[in-house]
Amino acid sequence: MSIVLYGHPLASFCHKVLIALYENATLFENRLVDLSDEASRADLFRFWPIGKMPLLRDEARDSTIPETTIIIEYLDHYYPGPVRLLPLEIDRALQVRLWDRFFDQYVQVPMQTLVSHRRRPEGTADEIEMAACKATLTTAYAMIEKQLGESPWITGEAFTMADCAAAPALFYAETLVPFSQEQPKLGAYYNRLLARPSFARALEEARPYFKFYPYQDRLPARFRDAAE
Repeated sequence: MSIVLYGHPLASFCHKVLIALYENATLFENRLVDLSDEASRADLFRFWPIGKMPLLRDEARDSTIPETTIIIEYLDHYYPGPVRLLPLEIDRALQVRLWDRFFDQYVQVPMQTLVSHRRRPEGTADEIEMAACKATLTTAYAMIEKQLGESPWITGEAFTMADCAAAPALFYAETLVPFSQEQPKLGAYYNRLLARPSFARALEEARPYFKFYPYQDRLPARFRDAAE
């Protein structure tokens, strides 16, 4: 198979790319990376010594594509499907890129920082950094609520790359800083993302691994049951 995705089912950034692939039924090999396994680790690092996942390999074009946003733009250009994830019109495309980066930088990053502190030895978490991350998430939620307006998706009527970024970011972030009752649009948006078949499929594939999530007890009930 020409396209190989290196990743892990539990990783939120991997979910982002899986959503894009599933939206357009793009054929690919989903290669699970086990960083504790020397052979699996070497298979990833030979293409991308940084070692970050996900990573896309296009064997047909002998191309290695890192970074989720670049991967999705690459797929949208070279393997387009019925769902265009990046609009052709420049102003709309810039909005999609903006909100894609917003979810990566201001939801994913603080969320992952909070999770990493949970994994630290007892008594070594940085309380000041954790408070700052929670404040960033709270601010981000308010901005998302305002941005949504009456639109079903974050940049308007069409599902885009920005929504691919939003789904896994919000899924895990909500377990750390729950949405406020004063943010009904955010809550409704989150439920639409959960119901999106592409994201639902990614989450279903992750079910066996949720037991390894440090905050598994805060997952939505149906996923929490799978983690027990």
